[in-house]
Amino acid sequence: MADSSVEIIEGCRLPVLRKNQENEDEWPLAEILSVKDIPGRKLYYVHYIDFNKRLDEWVTPDRLDLKKLQFPKKEAKTPTKNGLPGSRPSSPERDVRKSLDLNVQSASAPSRGKTLPTPKRKAESVSLATQVTAATPVPSLPSSAEASQASVYPAMRDTSFSIKSREEHEPLTSLTTNGTARRLIPSQPGRKRKNCGGTDEMVKVFQNNNPRCSTVYLPPGEDSQDSSDGIPSAPRMTGSLVSDRSHDDIVTRMKNIDCIELGRHRLKPWYFSPYPQELTTLPILYLCEFCLKYLKSLKCLQRHLTKCNLRHPPGNEIYRKGTISFFEIDGRKNKTYSQNLCLLAKCFLDHKTLYYDTDPFLFYVMTEYDSKGFHIVGYFSKEKESTEDYNVACILTLPPYQRRGYGKLLIEFSYELSKVEGKTGTPEKPLSDLGLLSYRSYWSQTILEILMNLKSENGERPQITINEISEITSVKKEDVISTLQYLNLINYYKGQYILTLSEDIVEGHERAMQKRHLRIDPKCLHFTPKDWSKRGKW
Repeated sequence: MADSSVEIIEGCRLPVLRKNQENEDEWPLAEILSVKDIPGRKLYYVHYIDFNKRLDEWVTPDRLDLKKLQFPKKEAKTPTKNGLPGSRPSSPERDVRKSLDLNVQSASAPSRGKTLPTPKRKAESVSLATQVTAATPVPSLPSSAEASQASVYPAMRDTSFSIKSREEHEPLTSLTTNGTARRLIPSQPGRKRKNCGGTDEMVKVFQNNNPRCSTVYLPPGEDSQDSSDGIPSAPRMTGSLVSDRSHDDIVTRMKNIDCIELGRHRLKPWYFSPYPQELTTLPILYLCEFCLKYLKSLKCLQRHLTKCNLRHPPGNEIYRKGTISFFEIDGRKNKTYSQNLCLLAKCFLDHKTLYYDTDPFLFYVMTEYDSKGFHIVGYFSKEKESTEDYNVACILTLPPYQRRGYGKLLIEFSYELSKVEGKTGTPEKPLSDLGLLSYRSYWSQTILEILMNLKSENGERPQITINEISEITSVKKEDVISTLQYLNLINYYKGQYILTLSEDIVEGHERAMQKRHLRIDPKCLHFTPKDWSKRGKW
């Protein structure tokens, strides 16, 4: 549908034909990121608006709908945060969004220099009842920093977990998948809450069951992103591998590798990865599946295999059960392998950036064993010293092994290491869309498994606290509470907070656990944590 008389330039937007998951034709709006001439025709690199970048592709002119073509504005370059010109052409609606954001910020910014005191609170007891009637949605949650005792009765149909009510609540913080934190202003002490809208607004927040936005109560002073003058600041990206999006340009927004051959698999990269420029023009990039060295041809790979003595990742094997093994690799001692692993991982991770300084990191590579050696399945990295309680920096299951339970196995292994270290951990933010789904599923199954196994002893209600759940699982308290809210289990009933496990929740959990065949056996883990605060051990 392209008209040769119309010149399509970078920054244009128009509908582009593509196949959806049902193999049906659709015409989503797309932005032209690059144009290249090949003998006989032109090709256009497009990004589908509101779609993940891994779907970006080169398309031919016949897939473009020029009837709805939108040209970019005259400004060829958009300024960055530092005032320097960027390389991305401006697109329609961008200036409008910017002006709207400025208006919202100026209207919603609180007065400077004023902060509200946070009163101290006592720990609340939590009880589980056997009978649950119609419960109203919960207006608020207790602080995760306080040990909330819980008592449980086994129920035939519903299991409820109740928390004593209180007059005052912790500040409300809304967490999103990209790591942003929005602090909602709490009610002032001594002022009664009106019934004409305030409560309804809180109810709506907790009825939101969207996995992209979960509402969490955090203790004061923890994970606060507010600036000193009382105005909410930008999200704090303190993670060591968090990508700085202000330096994005056209080059890094486009895939630069067409295909990677790794052992018996051929992989189609999803994102840009900074491999050497001379390798990006090759139809296939060859990787040694044991040392991950990149080579330009099959003959070079064959010659390399005659000299490469590795049949497993370098480092210590700290876990083996059946054909599954985990290797611990020090980024300082095995720098070349670690850098090659990061280059491969960047092809499938968009939210993290790549640093060639791998010294501060440990890499845990999961492999599958056969007669030819230990084949890489996935990996996760973590900082040797993390001030943010991160137990995972980057985590990836290679595409040929996805949807087979390996992702949850990697997550479970990261928490097993945290248990040995005697710490609670959380993944580095922001999580990718697939990473968020995997972590949500793991957290849900792990917490439900504990709650469903609680039994009464000697006729008394067994006691459990949020802190105890966190200590048992090594999952951070904020993640425990956000998961309970994501599952929509918490309700408010007769002045108490109750956690209701319905038949649907129980049956769904049982079905999910029956499909989960791969589990970590702590007896097969041989791991001794090191004190990385002593620089001599680096």
